[in-house]
Amino acid sequence: MSGLKRTISTRTTRLSARASPYNAGVTLFESEETATSPRKSKRIKVETTAEELIEEDFEGKGQAIAPVPSSSTPKRKGSANKSPRKPKLIPQSLAVPHPAPERWKETYDTIKQMRSRITAPVDTMGCDQAQSKETDPKNQRFATLISLMLSSQTKDEITNAAVSNLRVVLGGSLSVHGLIAADDTAISNAIGKVGFWRRKTEYIKKAAQRLRDEFDSDVPKTVDELCSLPGVGPKMAFLALQVAWNLNVGIGVDVHVHRITNRLGWHKPPTKNPEETRLNLQSWLPTELHPDINHMLVGFGQVVCVPVGPRCDLCELSTKGLCPSAQKTSKSKTRKAVVFASEACASTSGSLPKVDIEIEAEEEKTALYTMPRHPSPKVKNEEAW
Repeated sequence: MSGLKRTISTRTTRLSARASPYNAGVTLFESEETATSPRKSKRIKVETTAEELIEEDFEGKGQAIAPVPSSSTPKRKGSANKSPRKPKLIPQSLAVPHPAPERWKETYDTIKQMRSRITAPVDTMGCDQAQSKETDPKNQRFATLISLMLSSQTKDEITNAAVSNLRVVLGGSLSVHGLIAADDTAISNAIGKVGFWRRKTEYIKKAAQRLRDEFDSDVPKTVDELCSLPGVGPKMAFLALQVAWNLNVGIGVDVHVHRITNRLGWHKPPTKNPEETRLNLQSWLPTELHPDINHMLVGFGQVVCVPVGPRCDLCELSTKGLCPSAQKTSKSKTRKAVVFASEACASTSGSLPKVDIEIEAEEEKTALYTMPRHPSPKVKNEEAW
């Protein structure tokens, strides 16, 4: 037991004397016991905060000594001295570039040629159309950004209507200060048909406040600054720079571009999300094609290469053997019809007029997209293209 230390507490008895309250000649004695313990008393740590420091005479010159922050002082949550969060940097390139797919240029040119004969919803209701009704350059750029923020998980038709409703609510023009001053309920009612409208109401309001406070009420000119705004992702940022500022710094990849390029087999292995698709495409697609590929493939994906039941029967990639995902399709009465227009009329007028053509299939709802074709007598079937 020699290696063990034993703690022994001791007691001390003391006698205290005091005069009796009843007889002054009598002295009373009382015992007092006190226990002593070898435990050390708790140390009290005293720290001096910056607020408690006072101006002291330093070397007789009356200078104030700057407080030195203590490393042991706990940091307070929500402190006013907290540095602002830096925007997350958006990657711009791959460490190892993706190889260019075989026959990609032939595929690209074929889609471009087909796309030139299609009028898709994105052509008349895309984000580039939002600025057409604004005269002030700042409002034009802001309208483009708002249109992109509302377009997430929403069809172009609904987004276009929401932007128009919002413009009416704000007094006829989409401006940063007008949106900040607008009531949240009025904004929600205007954009109520877009996907996640409650969250987007909050996002566009906070984004407008950030633009006012940090960017002189204008749209930023870098991807990282745009992505620091609430509700803005890389796709929106790249498209906003292309449309609002005419800056080509990357490819805006949405679900259409992601889906179609994977169907074409342009990614080995297939990409899992739009960001992987963007980095792959940017690594091999010529820079001069970056601004056009989004608009081209979005319209192509809205009309021909649709998510469910792609119209491979109308796609020239199938006949040329350029699409590994081509499918054999059969006629269906529930399929939306593609209405053709006369190519001869289009070449003379410079536009794509819609021509009424008889459709054999009986359909409850028909989507009217203009797709001209080579003149052929008695064109009666939607499958003829």
